[in-house]
Amino acid sequence: MKLLAREISIAILVNFGKEELFIRLSDPLWFQSLGCVLGFDWHSSGLTTVTTGALKQGLKDEAKNMGIFFAGGKGKSALNTPYDIEVSCEKGLIDEKEKQNLEKVSRLVAKIDADAIQSGYKLYHHFMIYDSRGNWVVIQQGMKANFGYARRYHWNSFGLSSFVRDPHKGVIASRKEDSLNLVDSSIDSTREKILGLANIGSRIVAKELRSIKLPQHHPLYPSDFNLSYLEKVMSKVNEENPKTFEELLLVKGLGEKTLRALALLANIIYGEALSFKDPATFSFAHGGKDGYPFPVDKEAYDKSIEVIKVAIDHARIGDMEKFNALKRLKEI
Repeated sequence: MKLLAREISIAILVNFGKEELFIRLSDPLWFQSLGCVLGFDWHSSGLTTVTTGALKQGLKDEAKNMGIFFAGGKGKSALNTPYDIEVSCEKGLIDEKEKQNLEKVSRLVAKIDADAIQSGYKLYHHFMIYDSRGNWVVIQQGMKANFGYARRYHWNSFGLSSFVRDPHKGVIASRKEDSLNLVDSSIDSTREKILGLANIGSRIVAKELRSIKLPQHHPLYPSDFNLSYLEKVMSKVNEENPKTFEELLLVKGLGEKTLRALALLANIIYGEALSFKDPATFSFAHGGKDGYPFPVDKEAYDKSIEVIKVAIDHARIGDMEKFNALKRLKEI
């Protein structure tokens, strides 16, 4: 599977370049098809993690020559994304400015899919592909424990004008949800009010939070709240004084509950609209490893690898006839 992932990727790079590979990987349907061609289960959340792993492992020896690099992965590997980017910088593969930008992008897209889109899916996979020119792709996945299914979020840098106005290249899921969507392009004014409330509230809370006394007849008690944590978060907002919604999202510790509260306040105080529009929007060639719809045909699999490898070798010496033959197959 790593070999086939490698040869397919190199074939695209040789014929169409890095940008095309990045654009295809950020298309959720193309990525799903790639995973199925590699033989992974079409209906399994594991398709995402293993396909990205096959790409990373299959291309690790070619990455420097091709100028594309990888960071993150599943679970603890996702948390190592900043370290992976740092290593690329230390090796001279990207410069310091690019390192800082990639680290910010990694944090921001994770924050958006974890907190700004609230549909009950918890992120556990964060995979980043990038080059030295500032181009990048992020593929993330979240799981809803009581539902048993995952959804996958695709991003890339090409044509991205805003991180907070319909920024995804695609979100693939088994069903749509009633999601609180704070990055819907139709609620710009709501985001502005959330930002204003956060800044006003941070100044008040940072100074007066501990003086708040709830009446005895109130059904809620101070012990119901982690006041020290709230004070810490709002003090951080006050300290950083975010000027944009993006900057607000990057405030450390400010998560989905605080964002949801601010969004509801913007609605009840100012009458600003809330969006519950879910941003969420499949192919076998060699069988599946679970035997569905048929077992992996290893002989056909190895033949596919060999055909593409020979075609790449010919393309590298200027003979495109092999690739042209592959193109004509789709007409048969």
